[in-house]
Amino acid sequence: MRLLASAARREPEKTALVEGRVAEILPLGIGDRVCVDTCTLIEGNRGMLVGNSSAGMFLVCAENVPNPYVLPRPFRVNAGGVHSYCRLPGGRTAYLSELAAGSEVLLVGGTGEGETASVGRVKVERRPLLLVRAQTPSGAVHSVILQNAETIRLVGPGGAAVSVAKLAEGDAVLLAEEAAGRHFGVAVEETIREK
Repeated sequence: MRLLASAARREPEKTALVEGRVAEILPLGIGDRVCVDTCTLIEGNRGMLVGNSSAGMFLVCAENVPNPYVLPRPFRVNAGGVHSYCRLPGGRTAYLSELAAGSEVLLVGGTGEGETASVGRVKVERRPLLLVRAQTPSGAVHSVILQNAETIRLVGPGGAAVSVAKLAEGDAVLLAEEAAGRHFGVAVEETIREK
């Protein structure tokens, strides 16, 4: 009962999102990617913040729209490579490979509003991968590795989502940007360079 009461008292989280311009899209071949199945139905342009670095995490949509390949799975975010960072509640991060049933993740919408969701299952499978790099107004270049498939979508300004299969250089995508530096998922002030 106490657990339910504490979950009900959680305040929604707000994450500042910035617009990045896609600078490069590069097929990478086969690798391990993570699908995060939550215990929440994810609507609209909401999804997870994921990136190769904690300094820049892209808003990856849930698989909640019809497409010619598979039925919608509105509880799932096909989040990215096993090495990727993802945003957790409270400003923390984890590697996608660390998530498991019972973990909590932060679901974020195109305006930055966020809510906590419990993970029901994590699936790691070998799939074709794609590297996306985007540059933000700060001049920083951030990257993410995603499955190369029609069903994987990034959110752009105004909330429109675009499939990575149709993504082109110059397209605008939303991401969360912060100073790099994490130790066990908590932001720290230190000199760190991630490439």
